[in-house]
Amino acid sequence: MNWAVLLRSGVENLQNHGASLQKRLRSLRRRLLLLLAVIGPGLITSNVDNDAGGITVYTQAGAQYGYALLWALIPMTIALYVTEEMCARMGVVTGKGLSDLIREEFGFRPTFFVMITGFFVDLANVVAEFAGVAAAMQIFHVSKYVAVPLAAILVWILVIQGTYRQVEVIFLFACVLYLSYVFSAVLAKPDWLIAAKHTVIPNVHLDSGYLVMLTGLIGTTIAPWQFFYLQAGFVEKKVGPRQYPQARADVIFGSVSCMVIVFFIIVCTAATLYASGHRNINDAAMAAQALIPLAGKWAGTLFAFGLLNASLFAASILPLSTAHVICEGLGFEAGLDHKFAEAPIFYWLYTVLIVVGAGVVLLPRAPLWKILIFSQVGNGIWLPVVVIFILLLVNRRDLMGEYVNTMTYNIVAWVTAIGMIVLTLILTYTGLF
Repeated sequence: MNWAVLLRSGVENLQNHGASLQKRLRSLRRRLLLLLAVIGPGLITSNVDNDAGGITVYTQAGAQYGYALLWALIPMTIALYVTEEMCARMGVVTGKGLSDLIREEFGFRPTFFVMITGFFVDLANVVAEFAGVAAAMQIFHVSKYVAVPLAAILVWILVIQGTYRQVEVIFLFACVLYLSYVFSAVLAKPDWLIAAKHTVIPNVHLDSGYLVMLTGLIGTTIAPWQFFYLQAGFVEKKVGPRQYPQARADVIFGSVSCMVIVFFIIVCTAATLYASGHRNINDAAMAAQALIPLAGKWAGTLFAFGLLNASLFAASILPLSTAHVICEGLGFEAGLDHKFAEAPIFYWLYTVLIVVGAGVVLLPRAPLWKILIFSQVGNGIWLPVVVIFILLLVNRRDLMGEYVNTMTYNIVAWVTAIGMIVLTLILTYTGLF
């Protein structure tokens, strides 16, 4: 009798445990599906920061200063996450884009200033992306007069013909292709202990070249355009306050993965170009060619492929961000789920940026490498202005309710803005005197 009772009790316990396990698995599956439904804007936006101009800056940072700038990656990761998370939160809570909120809360004049500044900085960035396409394809022996027009047509058709979800899936696949830089770094056989040491111990210089590189490094990693695109992405996906934890996870994953790729690019070029004395590198394509005799054909090819992927990826998204900024600021319809006839200004702006960006690259004597570098420095100078607008908006309780900034977020964001202002002033002073 006792054995029967024990057996029945054991069976009941197993059934209860099985039911509990199934319930947990269902809950986990629901959470995972919700995360997959929300994920996209944070991951895409962060990784597009590693565009042609960015890779050129990372390449020069590694070639000219070795591992010395790796220390900047940790504070940059924190600043990137905090600034992007504020925009994600505003998009989720208000259901409006950043430019739209600036216009509503501060009026047309500040919005016009943001639009004009953003247009010219972003146009330089678009030129930089097509310069990256030209440089990468030259390594594969394809003329820029063939590669750039084809790339422009490809990204134009992708955005004009696709829905938001279709375009997002392609962009997420492009994020995976950044792993080519991880393989390039491994093939370069760096000293990982020295790289780790420089990552955690700051190594600061006050010469103008170092400060230009540091400003460009920050400007390309925490670029102002990304805030507008990120917020618009969550609005376009109709992510609401209930999905805020998943949106935040998307931003965390994007910020960390972005900086991991930056780490491997700098390590790869430091271990090869800096170590061998090849320090006069003007662009990422030159770096890819120089890597071949130093680290092998596969390392150089993977580096060049990563540059091509990054350039095409960013050439699709940067004009989208600029079109969002201007259309939201002026109150026009914007977004990939609108047809051309429903949002003509949005799509014409996108088209003009593509045509002008590709056209400048095709000019015979265009100073492409200077555009690549100084477009990133322009990002660094514009960054504090945009961050200050974000801070003023995200701390409005009548706008954000319980989702206003905590003190920690405010400290990190204000330090980022003030740090960039100080860095820009030092850069200007050292450059002049």
